[in-house]
Amino acid sequence: MPYDPPPEMQDLSLAEIAGLVAARKLPPVEQWSPAAESDSHMRIAADGRWYHQGGLISRPAMVRLFASVLRREEDGRHALVTPFEKQWIEVGDAPLLAVEVKSEGSGKQRRLAFRLNTDELAVCGADRPLILRGTPEEPRPYLGLWRGLEARIERSVYYDLVELALGDQGDDAADAAGLPIWSDGTCFRLDRIAAA
Repeated sequence: MPYDPPPEMQDLSLAEIAGLVAARKLPPVEQWSPAAESDSHMRIAADGRWYHQGGLISRPAMVRLFASVLRREEDGRHALVTPFEKQWIEVGDAPLLAVEVKSEGSGKQRRLAFRLNTDELAVCGADRPLILRGTPEEPRPYLGLWRGLEARIERSVYYDLVELALGDQGDDAADAAGLPIWSDGTCFRLDRIAAA
């Protein structure tokens, strides 16, 4: 079956992006509890590249396929899951990357949508939160996703978010309230590291 990538985000409204996200049909991995388990001999490097037995998986279609059956278990490990088998996969940081952001509105009316390195789209909000880890000097931003997964927000995309948040503050960039940014009715902080 041929792969039809989603249209460019800049050509879509956030309502259209939300419609595409709602129409997406991911396999019901969270409903599967296979008895068989094994090692997939796969790993996802911190830079988002996928490897099998040490060799780079260079076909984007294969990465999209594997990502569609990926979930994070309660113990923090990641697995590729089918109705018949669970295969463990090593993840260097987050299994996915947020590589592009689109914003509509401003302040409390802002909505943010992200494109992942697998071409999946996600609208940020209460169920898809922005999370900041690391240190104030070296922040590591993430986007919470489905099935317990996260996408590391690429540095250039994080800088776009900071610029949007600063723009909401107007001329008072030194606002004592810090650096909030809103999406889909939820306020996120770009200046506070999440508790470990």
